[in-house]
Amino acid sequence: MELTDIKSFDLDELTEYIVSLGEPKFRAKQLYEWMHVRLVPGYDEMTNIPASLKAKLKENTFYASLYPERVQVSKEDGTSKYLFRLYDGNYIESVLMHYHHGDSVCISSQAGCRMGCRFCASTLDGLARNLYPSEMLDQIYRIQSLTGNRVSNVVVMGSGEPFDNFDNFIKFEKLLTDENGLNISARNLTVSTCGLVPRIYELADMRLQITLAISLHSPTDEMRKKLMPVANKYSISEIMDACSYYIEKTGRRITFEYSLVKGENDGSEHALILADLVKGMNCHINLIPVNPIKERDYRQSDTKSIKKFKDILEKNRIQVTVRREMGRDIDGACGQLRKRYMDDNAAKI
Repeated sequence: MELTDIKSFDLDELTEYIVSLGEPKFRAKQLYEWMHVRLVPGYDEMTNIPASLKAKLKENTFYASLYPERVQVSKEDGTSKYLFRLYDGNYIESVLMHYHHGDSVCISSQAGCRMGCRFCASTLDGLARNLYPSEMLDQIYRIQSLTGNRVSNVVVMGSGEPFDNFDNFIKFEKLLTDENGLNISARNLTVSTCGLVPRIYELADMRLQITLAISLHSPTDEMRKKLMPVANKYSISEIMDACSYYIEKTGRRITFEYSLVKGENDGSEHALILADLVKGMNCHINLIPVNPIKERDYRQSDTKSIKKFKDILEKNRIQVTVRREMGRDIDGACGQLRKRYMDDNAAKI
């Protein structure tokens, strides 16, 4: 029998489900608060729910509650990296970052990834499976419960391609921003995609107020194909058209993520092409000194090259920042901790 994923229900769906079990409607509100406000890890902690209902729920539902298999805290900046074990033995990563404006959590949307980006550890072992909305949420819930601190910003930029798990991501967004739950503003949610063009249009038509980030990483199709297999399906021109549509529909500024790889995409000529590509668009460029992984020979651009690249963009009146490096001493890049943990365990067998 397939169990019902109860934590992925919104309040109306939960109410309908509880009534179908022969229970009064008000129980749904109580359950919803325990799950999405008090963030309890299971039914046993729900003190005002009768034992008879708990028994029904344990028999018929799946209650997503992630287990922190490993937590690594950076000695450099206090960034925390969490390796969570899922109910089926898969592993995912989440990152807690401290900023002056509040705590930000970067979550995964899939266990693994099938996009194949050459500089990313998440994709090295392929895609294990999509995460449920409840599993995306519970990364935030467990971190907030473990630290006791309120999470103010959420970034869906960990392992996986969120638009490859689009329906579950949209349900996650609805639950995250629900006033009956954590009630995090949509404007404080950022989602990153490598450029699945049809999904950008679909998201634009929903007119949500989330921030869209595009993993661009190259200013030309030829160069992008070397780094990102998705570029063989969707051209930069198609991505730019979709981004313009998104800006028109939502009024939101687009962020372009650009990982600087030494000798690959960090030259002055690349900066000039990039500046010409985005000129006049309501956008922001986020330069990312690539975090090297041992499985690839890519190297991080030096400080001089990064500054020169940034200066060229600024001279062309492009809004640009260099991402602050965080968690370098704790396998901070996407997929690194998960990959190392799984390889270590495989070596013991």
